[in-house]
Amino acid sequence: MSKVFDLIEKEQNRQNTTIELIASENFVSPDVMRAVGSCLTNKYSEGYPSVRTSGNTGRYYGGCHIVDEIEEYCCDKWREVFHTDYHVNVQPHSGSSANLAAYMSVLQMGDTILAMDLNNGGHLTHGSPVNFSGKLFNMVFYNVTADGYIDYDDIAAKTEQFRPALILAGASAYSRIIEFDRIAKIIADANAKDPDYHPYFMVDMAHIAGLIAAGVHPSPFGLADIITTTTHKTLRGPRGGMIFCKKELAKKVDSAIFPCTQGGALQHVIAGKAVAAEEACTEEYRDYIFRVRDNCRAMCDEFIRMGYEVVTGGTDNHLFLVDFSRTHPHLTGKAVQDELDRHGITLNKNCVPGEKRSPMKASGVRIGTAPMTTKGFTEEDFIKTAHKIDEVIRGME
Repeated sequence: MSKVFDLIEKEQNRQNTTIELIASENFVSPDVMRAVGSCLTNKYSEGYPSVRTSGNTGRYYGGCHIVDEIEEYCCDKWREVFHTDYHVNVQPHSGSSANLAAYMSVLQMGDTILAMDLNNGGHLTHGSPVNFSGKLFNMVFYNVTADGYIDYDDIAAKTEQFRPALILAGASAYSRIIEFDRIAKIIADANAKDPDYHPYFMVDMAHIAGLIAAGVHPSPFGLADIITTTTHKTLRGPRGGMIFCKKELAKKVDSAIFPCTQGGALQHVIAGKAVAAEEACTEEYRDYIFRVRDNCRAMCDEFIRMGYEVVTGGTDNHLFLVDFSRTHPHLTGKAVQDELDRHGITLNKNCVPGEKRSPMKASGVRIGTAPMTTKGFTEEDFIKTAHKIDEVIRGME
């Protein structure tokens, strides 16, 4: 056996024997794995299907008539998942690639973006100074209230103060409903005050896309100009990204993916995305998402009952944050993460509102229920897991 396959077997064993609580991970179906591991990995396909470009010059290589069909089918199925007529581009290699292209499609270098503060739940690509977003654009951040909820008054105030070219909603560690309609109204009010001011409204729904698809979380479609997402996480597809946009932005978005920020599309991954879209159209998937949400609430409530501090005091989605800064001030998120790894429980350290430590240490952990719900965990299983984590933490003390 080659070294690579030996290591893959070890990783498979780790996944089979670990309680997986990382909110940004999931387990794909055998059909998704089959598509991603198919002969499509051999095909180069720079450009777009000819039907999208109204002619036969959509691709830079020959022999693309079959992958053209796969890509268009993938686009159609994702519109069906989200009940939308938005234009969709399924070529982004990742959520980060999708966000870069989204910015590049409508902004100039140095333009101002208003996004959620990273320490309060925002994402690396929403303005970290070490990321392209923070290097290429002028980032301004809105905050959360004292109880951890998004501060919509702060969004309104900073919209008026900084007049951002783009307002971004979305998070990687926020456990409550994001009120897209409220942000859209802030933008509409700003435009009403100044008809010459037209900020773009962008939503990064990567974490909550599955909940939106199942109707568990309000949808940004019809409100946002551009919507990006990953296809893994709660969508339970292969690792990759997508961009949805209003039809008038379609050419700008497509050009920002190819040829601006990417080369050839990964057609084997696009096929996997198409399979995931087929699965997301089923009643079984909708039931799964409701179980993810219910399991998360059950586990979160158990931590609260055991005396832990949970950011916002609960959850509306697939994740929650446990904050150790007051209940266990001597513990870091990293220390808890590392100790749980030794006990076969995987989660990640995470900054909390008002964070005093570096992101590499952090004062909390993020817990998600999508992966183990895929594996069949029930509310009772998640409650038992909460007690296992508590036992490990008490052992650390």
